[in-house]
Amino acid sequence: MSTDLPPADRRAVDPHRGQFGQLSELPADQPITMLNLLRFRDEADYSQAAELAPQQPISGEDAYRIYGRAATPHLEKAGAEVVFHGDCGPTVIGPVDEQWDSILLVRYPNPAAFRQMVTDPEYQSLARHRTAAIADSRRVATTV
Repeated sequence: MSTDLPPADRRAVDPHRGQFGQLSELPADQPITMLNLLRFRDEADYSQAAELAPQQPISGEDAYRIYGRAATPHLEKAGAEVVFHGDCGPTVIGPVDEQWDSILLVRYPNPAAFRQMVTDPEYQSLARHRTAAIADSRRVATTV
């Protein structure tokens, strides 16, 4: 796990205002693949979701595993598939303070499928495991 964090103004866990709306700029009838770069917390932070917190502290990586298992049925319902999930190595090109623990590629049938999944109240509730897990992330939509 990466312990060195970039400055607070460069860390991202959830979309900033207006970013989610940019999905409407993508072709509505084409698949999208979401590139996720993830940096886990050393210890998951359940301060915003105390009712989900395990009895003993767990790592961010373990909290992300909980999120992944809970999110799988929602991905299937959306018609999405995990294309790739693996550990990251060193950053070869990029800011030296942007080190990532994990990369995840998820393909959705179209932008609407992604939007419907992440706005579902049940998904939003379980996604609090992701928020507890992540110290920093990037999510980039691709049309490839």
